[in-house]
Amino acid sequence: MLLIPAIDLKDGHCVRLKQGDMDQATTFSEAPADMAAHWLDKGARRLHLVDLNGAFAGKPQNLPAIKAILKEVGSEIPVQLGGGIRDLDTIEQYIDAGIEYVIIGTAAVKNPGFLKDACTAFAGHIIVGLDAKDGKVATDGWSKLTGHEVVELAQRFADWGVESIIYTDIGRDGMLSGINMEATIRLAQALPIPVIASGGLSNMADIEALCAAESEGIEGVICGRAIYSGDLDFAAAQARADLLSKA
Repeated sequence: MLLIPAIDLKDGHCVRLKQGDMDQATTFSEAPADMAAHWLDKGARRLHLVDLNGAFAGKPQNLPAIKAILKEVGSEIPVQLGGGIRDLDTIEQYIDAGIEYVIIGTAAVKNPGFLKDACTAFAGHIIVGLDAKDGKVATDGWSKLTGHEVVELAQRFADWGVESIIYTDIGRDGMLSGINMEATIRLAQALPIPVIASGGLSNMADIEALCAAESEGIEGVICGRAIYSGDLDFAAAQARADLLSKA
């Protein structure tokens, strides 16, 4: 079970939002590269970056911070990145810079042809991020709710060669209210590719529940506010997950 620390970038700083609201941003570090080094030191085996400005602008906005993070971690662990990725040139730019997995969210829903092309051109490097509320997919930085069902879309994307799906429950993100296990497991069971849980991680009980469902196809979990607020000790949580995964 991968525990993946999130580094959300806004105006070059490491922040956390509540339910995707840019006006409810808490700054945790003004040096994102130092934060990346911190999680690497705590035993992280992958990092999750989000260009928040990019997600709203539709194009990369935090390149200096992203490049600083990549320089800091080098080739020690893979880095996945989402936010504002709308064309193949941007994907190529990020992969050339050292990003291992590019996360496509809004563009996957609005422009499926682009996602198909990305999976063909960059096989093994494409993750789709599906953000949902009450089972319906949201786009544009969570500002627009579509009529698409999460499971239906995810199954279609899996057929196109997507590496994995990051499933975020919008209503729980940044709220420390617990992972939506029922919806996450239901999605994982419906797919031939792994699911990464996101939104609401709050304590060790969530980690234990995720590990118990690992065999259903849940590969990991994005760790956000809980590891920044101190509600969850990241190193202890990863150690617990490793122990349970071996059991």
